[in-house]
Amino acid sequence: MSKKILFISFVVSLGGFLFGFDAGIISGVMSYAGPEFNLDDIQSGWVVSSPSFAAMVAMLFSGKLSDKFGRKKILLIVAFLYALSALLSAIASSYEMLYIARMIGGLAFGAALVIAPMYIAEVSTAENRGKLVAIQQLNIVLGFFAAFLSNYFFNKYNTGAGFLTDENVWRWMLGVEFLPAILYFLCLFFVPNSPRWLFLAEKFEEAKLVLVKIHGEATAEEEFFAIEKNSNENANAPKGNLLDVLKPGIRFIFFVGLVIGILQQITGINAVYFYATSIFKQTGIGTDAAFSSGILLSSITVIFTIISMYLIDRLGRRILLLVGTFGISVSLLLCAYGFHNATYQLNTDQIASFKFEKADNLTAIADREFTSDVEFKNELKTILGNQIYSKNDGVILEAATNMNADLVLYGILGFIACFAFSLGPVMWVLLSELYPLKIRGLAIGMIAFVNSLVSSIIQLIFPWELSNLGNAMTFFLFGAIAFVGFLVMVKIVPETKGKTLEELELELTKN
Repeated sequence: MSKKILFISFVVSLGGFLFGFDAGIISGVMSYAGPEFNLDDIQSGWVVSSPSFAAMVAMLFSGKLSDKFGRKKILLIVAFLYALSALLSAIASSYEMLYIARMIGGLAFGAALVIAPMYIAEVSTAENRGKLVAIQQLNIVLGFFAAFLSNYFFNKYNTGAGFLTDENVWRWMLGVEFLPAILYFLCLFFVPNSPRWLFLAEKFEEAKLVLVKIHGEATAEEEFFAIEKNSNENANAPKGNLLDVLKPGIRFIFFVGLVIGILQQITGINAVYFYATSIFKQTGIGTDAAFSSGILLSSITVIFTIISMYLIDRLGRRILLLVGTFGISVSLLLCAYGFHNATYQLNTDQIASFKFEKADNLTAIADREFTSDVEFKNELKTILGNQIYSKNDGVILEAATNMNADLVLYGILGFIACFAFSLGPVMWVLLSELYPLKIRGLAIGMIAFVNSLVSSIIQLIFPWELSNLGNAMTFFLFGAIAFVGFLVMVKIVPETKGKTLEELELELTKN
């Protein structure tokens, strides 16, 4: 594998880094922005999930637009939108401005998540396609790691009296994303257009030149011949349209992609990432420990994503998906069990140690034991009001919670690890492989649209679920869904490793 193709794949997938950074950063931001704007559960959910709703639009059309204008041009627009979103988010003066700014970023990552794996698959050879496409997921998790690390230090040095305060620290958390966005924009000028897209646009000589630059003369000749042969065989086929995904030969592989696209998000991965700080607070470990646990979470993600990149072209896509999804189910059910056994109680000494407004009012529930987290939190919100409780939930839950926090931590880390070597990277690799060239952008865009829709709904309702269903039931539902998904995938998921895109097109659409 040449250094050239590694560089190209890494640059193109930097949009994934920015998506991961944005997703990770918001988990810390909401600890400050939520109380400042006095947001309720649905409003908090909308600030977090609004980018995913915007991404749905981008995912539906970006693949088709990239077929028309080229992958590279759309990615340059993506990088600009990321930078604009970071600046507007940092200066947001209202709840409305904050979510609109984040929706601009959503347009960017929606397009990036569709186009980057497609582009990388189109410049790769069969032998290294899996690991190169998985660089997208590696960049996403590196973005998570950078965000949690950034949040940790911003929270640590927020003294409340110096440069950083509760009122401005979240603005710096959001604004720092501008730096990698600009770097992404500049680096994109050093990558070529996709050779397969150039062939689709009938720019044959340019396509051949790009293949030679990337792979060298010998491999370029083989790749060009395979593309040309496939193109000649489909020369009379009409351009892809919406109904093509329902045609015999395409319908089943579209269904496979749709199932995997839904399962990737419906098990709650983005709820865990986007609300990581809040979830760790629920275990009673405290605000500072919740921020530092985010670093551990993102570190595990990076490690297991790298493991996935090593294994995906050796073991194959199918085995990683099945093992990982089963592990996800077990891990989430472990979290549910840990939260189910929790109790909550405040004594008079603990209440006397609280320094926030209305803390003395909590003597009304002193020494009363709660077995339901929903009942306990609702009682506190009634006594303190939503804004005061939201600003101080970390210190309250740290004092009141009696549970095996390690059990939940192991469950969360197990979930993250299993996702990082299965559904996370493998979904995008499979989607970039399953579909014929003429409908690849359309099919991936449609599945990514549904993927983003499910993600945004999960993010939107997650705070409501925690407040109304409780921690245990929320994680139980995610775990049960993952197990059902595992059983379905056993029946339907094909293996695609070691074959060229043209070979896969012939095999999957003819059989």
